[in-house]
Amino acid sequence: MSPDLKYLFLSVILTFVQVLIAASATTLTVGLPTAAGNREGVPDLTGFAGRAKRAHLNMIENMVLFAALVLIAAVANKANATTAMGALVFFWARLVYAVVYLIGIPFLRTGVWLVSVIGMIMIALQLL
Repeated sequence: MSPDLKYLFLSVILTFVQVLIAASATTLTVGLPTAAGNREGVPDLTGFAGRAKRAHLNMIENMVLFAALVLIAAVANKANATTAMGALVFFWARLVYAVVYLIGIPFLRTGVWLVSVIGMIMIALQLL
């Protein structure tokens, strides 16, 4: 497996871990009957549960772009050391992003997100 695909796989695992954290935090906040229900009338989540949910949703938004870039590079035989480094940067920045978001450090969170975007730009530039 190429490094790009390895980091895509690790990013999928990270996304799955984030959904588990968000679901667990939601359940602890609103209770199992509400979390397992159809979620109508659930109050906005705040604190850790809200941050966990927002961090997960942000990961999903970014995974769409990252996965497309990595898969296009693989299919087009454009994967190289730069795309591998971009995938590495994306994964590790997203891992740090998740931790920083869960802790609740706003400006650092934005800076780390920008680093993950740079990883995607590194891949995209190889496709032009």
